[in-house]
Amino acid sequence: MRDVSTSLDITSGLLEDRRTLWVVAALIVVLFAIANLPWQLDDYDQAKQAFTSFEMVKEGHWLYQHTPHERVATKPPVVGWMSAALFGVTRSWEIAWRLPSLVAALALAFVLFRAAKDAYGKVAAVIAVGAFGLNLLSPRLATLVRTDMPLALVIFLIGLLIWQRVRHEDEWKLRDQVYVFVLLTAAMLIKGPIVYAFLLPGIALFQWRVFKERRLGQPSTANLTAGKPSLPASATRSASAWPGWWPWVASLAIFLIWVGGGIRFQPGFYEEVVMREFVGRFGETIHRPQPLLFYLPHLLHKFAPWSVLMIGIAAVGLRSRNWHLRSMFRELSPETFWLLCWSVGGLIVMSLIPSKRVDRIFPVIPPLCLLLAAQVALARVYRWSAIALAFAIVFTGGYTGWKVITGYRDHRDALAVFGRNIRHEAEAHYWRYEVVSAKDEGLLLYLRKTDFVKPADAITEWNTGNLDALVASKEKAAVLIPDLQGAALSRLQSNEREQNQKGRGYVLITR
Repeated sequence: MRDVSTSLDITSGLLEDRRTLWVVAALIVVLFAIANLPWQLDDYDQAKQAFTSFEMVKEGHWLYQHTPHERVATKPPVVGWMSAALFGVTRSWEIAWRLPSLVAALALAFVLFRAAKDAYGKVAAVIAVGAFGLNLLSPRLATLVRTDMPLALVIFLIGLLIWQRVRHEDEWKLRDQVYVFVLLTAAMLIKGPIVYAFLLPGIALFQWRVFKERRLGQPSTANLTAGKPSLPASATRSASAWPGWWPWVASLAIFLIWVGGGIRFQPGFYEEVVMREFVGRFGETIHRPQPLLFYLPHLLHKFAPWSVLMIGIAAVGLRSRNWHLRSMFRELSPETFWLLCWSVGGLIVMSLIPSKRVDRIFPVIPPLCLLLAAQVALARVYRWSAIALAFAIVFTGGYTGWKVITGYRDHRDALAVFGRNIRHEAEAHYWRYEVVSAKDEGLLLYLRKTDFVKPADAITEWNTGNLDALVASKEKAAVLIPDLQGAALSRLQSNEREQNQKGRGYVLITR
């Protein structure tokens, strides 16, 4: 027993050491910054999101935007506004597109650490922030040109505010409701009503437990857990996860005003945004449906080793209670039960939606990290936590490094480099150039153009002397060159190796 106690003290001391925190924090920052290198916009619909802010700055479309292929953009404009503002400061599109996600990721890690430390101590907080930063999802999304990380931050702040009210058994004051309203409105204007799927199911589950305890006249589980005298059910009335109706209704009303304006003033908005993007997610004809349990194995894998640690701690706790699940739930404090409802409720509802993609489940990761901190603090499994942390450092760091190395080796940024080279040449020679319509949406952004030109229009503009250069796919270039007066292929071409894998390449046509 003395050896075990000594081992726990050593492990606890190691996790409490300030240097451990700084090493973990520094590694997380580095992984967040480099995970998507070399930067490109060719996957995960990054070009669509990047184009919204580009169109705002270039054409002044601040409320409703389009995709590079001139379809209506399906996401609300808040993240685009952020990128547009950042471009005004930095004059760099690469920074402007990626900084909102990176700042949101770092802010989320900081808020998570502070919350876990205040509630469960420094050791649990180190494990919580390690779980958030050292998995296969967070580094990937930290600089991806998407709305997932900003949305996760806003959802976490709402859930954390509920957690604090439940933990301290505070009543919902007007100031708290205003905070919820502002955050809900931000979430609505980042990605729409998807915020409901991550919060309302958990709130409903938690409130059902509160209602049941009041009806049965049971004492507050928070008081039982803390060893306080039992209180009547009326004493737990303030431990509510429901902030009231008006923040939800008011934020939804603002979102619906934006939707109504799009339907009224933007051709194609109703079909693309309302029917295809929103209603189509609940069907199996427009978007490719996935199995009901699609998210569960992906979450176990992407969140490893922390998912394994959480399951292991829960299994040990159940075994000590002779596998009585109901007994274990009854002993959970209200704030821990809220974390469980928050995480599991979002996972269940997102699993019921036929259209699925791994990154969409990311907002359940932060509450799972806080739940893990509660488990570690209660079970005091410091040795296994330290092992999980060491494994995560090696696994996540190694995987991220391998992705970056192979990305440069395989020229994953081939089109980005091609576009940058053409821009430099065009600036040096004062070329007037355009891009012939192509499948790669990112190509338009690499060349800093707002529109593709049709092949017939390109021929007309070239032969009338209005163009000095054209960018086209190799297939279209072979068809265009005979009709272009004095045209020749330039030495600038997109990298052959990467483009052969995709089945197409691009060339520059000059006079």
